[in-house]
Amino acid sequence: MTASPIKHSAANISMQSSKQYGYPDNSQKPYYDRKPMSVTEEELHYVPQNHQDLHYLSSDDNSQRGSIPPQKPSQEQYCTLESSLAPPVCTKQNSPPSSVSFSSSSGSPHSQQDSQSDNTYGSPISVSCITEDPHDLKNKLREIETAMLGPDSDNIVNSFETSFASHLSLEPEKWKQVLEIPKGDLKQVLIACARAMAEEDFFVVEWLMSELRPMVSVSGEPIQRLGAYLLEGLVARRASSGSSIYKALKCKEPTSSDLLSYMHILYEACPYFKFAYMSANGAIAEALKGENMVHIIDFQLAQGTQWVSLIQALAARPGGPPRVKITGIDDSVSAYARGGGLNLVGHRLSRLAESCNVPFEFNAAAMSGCEVEREHLAVRPGEALAVNFPFMLHHMPDESVSTANHRDRLLRLVKSLNPKVVTLVEQESNTNTAPFFPRFLETLDYYTAIFESIDVTLPREHKDRISVEQHCLARDIVNIIACEGPERVERHELYGKWRARFMMAGFKPYPLSSLVNATIKTLLQSYCTSYSLEERDGVLYLGWLDRPLAVSCAWR
Repeated sequence: MTASPIKHSAANISMQSSKQYGYPDNSQKPYYDRKPMSVTEEELHYVPQNHQDLHYLSSDDNSQRGSIPPQKPSQEQYCTLESSLAPPVCTKQNSPPSSVSFSSSSGSPHSQQDSQSDNTYGSPISVSCITEDPHDLKNKLREIETAMLGPDSDNIVNSFETSFASHLSLEPEKWKQVLEIPKGDLKQVLIACARAMAEEDFFVVEWLMSELRPMVSVSGEPIQRLGAYLLEGLVARRASSGSSIYKALKCKEPTSSDLLSYMHILYEACPYFKFAYMSANGAIAEALKGENMVHIIDFQLAQGTQWVSLIQALAARPGGPPRVKITGIDDSVSAYARGGGLNLVGHRLSRLAESCNVPFEFNAAAMSGCEVEREHLAVRPGEALAVNFPFMLHHMPDESVSTANHRDRLLRLVKSLNPKVVTLVEQESNTNTAPFFPRFLETLDYYTAIFESIDVTLPREHKDRISVEQHCLARDIVNIIACEGPERVERHELYGKWRARFMMAGFKPYPLSSLVNATIKTLLQSYCTSYSLEERDGVLYLGWLDRPLAVSCAWR
């Protein structure tokens, strides 16, 4: 997640409760797709082979989440975010007299009143046009493009005419399939739009985008809010082809203090992330038991608050605390969220250690994980080493992106240090090498669970909820949907793939603490019974209902 929005005080939680919390038996059922949908054999080939536990297009008659009637969007204008893929295109608009007008408004969902006079995603072509005379429709298309792009738009107009001509010969069943999407079924319209995008059926893409705009809202139901950001990702992806315009209202970046506040709110609203950190702390404390010189290398330090409880626990060790050194690695994005460099975290942890009478040393490595080399880690002989990978390895490009393959390089580097334990906390999602369409389905599934869980702990009327989702989740969603190659930095993998990488680097599994895991089960129940926890082969899966969202594991 961007700037590690979920890494905060993972250990200031009491561990005294003894109640047990069970995990539902239906963990293998698909999460989001609650309505039946026809699937062709060709479409089934989109599904990643290593993600057999997600059958995207099955149904569950016990849920109505799949069909939510469109709600009237809020009358307040909300911008979402500026596309992280390409800068907004600003085009001089010399609009001729026409019933269609355009403005430089955001690609974000907006009020119904604005939507009647504002085209932000491209050419919303009414489906009724397909029954009109082809020459008339060509002229209308030319008028629309001229209004959007000005008089120098022949190339783009020609591309639309070519697209239109090809669709005149489409078989009737193709249009029937598009037109029979259930009215008001936002999830199915999103899927249909993504499928058309994957098939480069841009005529249908443009039409479906015009259908989606009034259906999404950053202040609506979970699926409407998620739909707003998915739609923005689709628009950004469409614009990258050069065939249409992506206009966005550039949102002012939040101040560092505001962003930190948003990340803390999200962290508290999504306890599955917080407890994943807690399980990692438990594994580190157990592996370093009895050591006199402790060195923790944190590959994404963020605020450093994950280590507050560990320092306090080491201070209470019988026989006195060990010497503790923490090497913090972090990039400029997290520095912005902190409002300063790693020295701020170092001073804070030093003061804490001093108050606990723990000998402490801090080593700052202000750089991306791709830049880290052995000499940056300041490892000395005699130190008991623990390494922490918290929601950061999925940002490292692997063999599918770069021959450098920093994802596996870092694991081999860490293995050469002979650590006592290595902890991995990651999002349980499959978006790394998946083609666009199954990646869209996976993103829809994963973030549907997150947005629904936020509704339980963060009331709809919470004044900062829109900002929390916009600044902590939306940019990641757009990056997954709209970017390819090195520009796509959100590249999640399932635990099975991480396990293969660790094993190839020479690691062996290190079981997590059963005591800590039992405590986490109890604490999750205090939030909501819909949160789930499952322990399999020493690995902890935390999630919402039957959808795993975070995985925590340890290696040595």
